[in-house]
Amino acid sequence: MSGEDRQSQLAREHKERQARRAEQERPKTKRNALIGVVVAAVVVVGGLVAATTLMGGTGQAKPDAASPAPSSSTLEDLSPTTAPSPPVDLSKVTCSYRKDTSGSPAKKVGMPPRKPNTKLKTMTITTNHGAIVIDLLTAQSPCAVNSLAFLARKNFYDNTKCHRLATPENSGLGLLQCGDPQAKADGKNPTDGQGSPGYVFDDELSAGIQYVPGVVAMANGGPNSNGSQFWISLSEETTQLEPVYTPVGTVAKGMDILDKIFKGGWITNPADITGDGGSTAPKIPVIIKDVRLS
Repeated sequence: MSGEDRQSQLAREHKERQARRAEQERPKTKRNALIGVVVAAVVVVGGLVAATTLMGGTGQAKPDAASPAPSSSTLEDLSPTTAPSPPVDLSKVTCSYRKDTSGSPAKKVGMPPRKPNTKLKTMTITTNHGAIVIDLLTAQSPCAVNSLAFLARKNFYDNTKCHRLATPENSGLGLLQCGDPQAKADGKNPTDGQGSPGYVFDDELSAGIQYVPGVVAMANGGPNSNGSQFWISLSEETTQLEPVYTPVGTVAKGMDILDKIFKGGWITNPADITGDGGSTAPKIPVIIKDVRLS
């Protein structure tokens, strides 16, 4: 059996076990399967078949299981110098945030202001491993950036743990997910990946989105269900995702930190009630000490 065949077999067996667990332990609050779960949809990655789906919030967002990943020839490379579409007239933008009625466990700090600060350019995430600096896409995603800025001012992210590390081996993707204020990231907590700020807001999507390494995007549970959780693409496999996750920026500094975390492996959480919502915490703990937007 080749290495790729073995990886494919392990991925299938892993997802089958999780599917059986999820069916046996499915909670009454089914809609709580929260932001950024990788499970259930089949995609092809260089010959490696793996089950991958990003879920969360009040529902589920899946790549098309019957077709291959989006062709990179039809998507623009999202980077600090190549935006997915022309900027909107930011002077006319107002944002709408509404109560999260999914029943997800929440740390409520109020609602962001309707008028976004359109001058924000940088988000600095200070972690226990050092600073990760992100160039923001404020012109393309003003309401998502506005929400991040509001939560940062409220110290919402302080002392929270990044709860999920997806890799090609365990999920067919490569990303680090953070922003659940309730997460333990210890491989034991059954509700990791379900936390929210108590509100949701609409997607900000445009043509040309591709989740190349370094891109930062909002996790969601289906259309227009963004909350506090976000993820950072760490490998080319993540580009196969459908463009349904609002991009908020790209990493300008700190990819060396993220690469170290990515290579450090993951902890499998057999008690995860959502399938993959918090079942693959990074083996090297990532603790967010502070988030600032400027």
